[in-house]
Amino acid sequence: MNRRPIAITCGDPAGVGPELIESWLKDNQAEKSQVIPIGPALWIKRLGVSGISVGPNDYQAQPGKPNEDGHRVALAAMERAAEGCSNGEFSAVVTGPINKHGLASIGFSHPGQTEFFAKKWGEEPVMAFAGGKMTVALVTWHIPLREVADHLNAENIQRTILALVKLRQKLGDKEPRIAVCGLNPHAGENGILGKEDGALIQPLVEKLCRDGFKITGPLPGDTAFHRHLKGEFDGVIAMYHDQGLGPLKTVDFSEAANLTLGLRFVRTSPDHGTAYDLAGTHQGDGRSLNSAIRLAAKLQE
Repeated sequence: MNRRPIAITCGDPAGVGPELIESWLKDNQAEKSQVIPIGPALWIKRLGVSGISVGPNDYQAQPGKPNEDGHRVALAAMERAAEGCSNGEFSAVVTGPINKHGLASIGFSHPGQTEFFAKKWGEEPVMAFAGGKMTVALVTWHIPLREVADHLNAENIQRTILALVKLRQKLGDKEPRIAVCGLNPHAGENGILGKEDGALIQPLVEKLCRDGFKITGPLPGDTAFHRHLKGEFDGVIAMYHDQGLGPLKTVDFSEAANLTLGLRFVRTSPDHGTAYDLAGTHQGDGRSLNSAIRLAAKLQE
């Protein structure tokens, strides 16, 4: 491999992330040299691969029992991965699942890892999901539903659309067909159910179509994803978190990966949480982690 290795952070050491990474390394012997795991020293030693240790050398996680020390290890792994990309050590980052509430308790000021890496690298992120049957990008994500309309503007909708177009091009679509969901039920029903669709989203879609992009919308959110699954579109733009992730996780819960688009470096992650109830059982589903690693490698080609 000519490119630099991909960093893989442990996530919360008490969660399911470390054992899923361990299983992936065992199942992908030919590719394990492409990744550098970052996490507790004792875990790195157990993996038997070249890795980077963070936190106290004697730290030992208890599966399913998160604590402050583990949150600090998770944050240290993220810090090390971000720094490693910036200094040319790594080409991309795959992040293990974290406990957002736990990190907040130690002073972590970001809603999630997406915002953390965007801040570290100084760019505007776009949250997207791919790797299974669906490809979805979100215009807004970790904000209360009552604030969504106030956060929508032509700039962030266009940035999301163009980022998804670029992603689908990298994944093999020469001229990606993108569906754009409306904000309101029935995409506003010609203004009866809300003005944002006709006043904001439709003019932007028309402009991008004039520029040569294959964009359709605003479409009702209750049909856009079905049409995507049937092959009419290569990806869907959702206006808010649950509009996009409800359909995606219903169909692709075990296979989709989270991607942060629009940054200098590729960052992906499995599309699931810490799963403390499964930690230590080795019964967790590793397909989403596999998708995250495959996508990180693919997007550098």
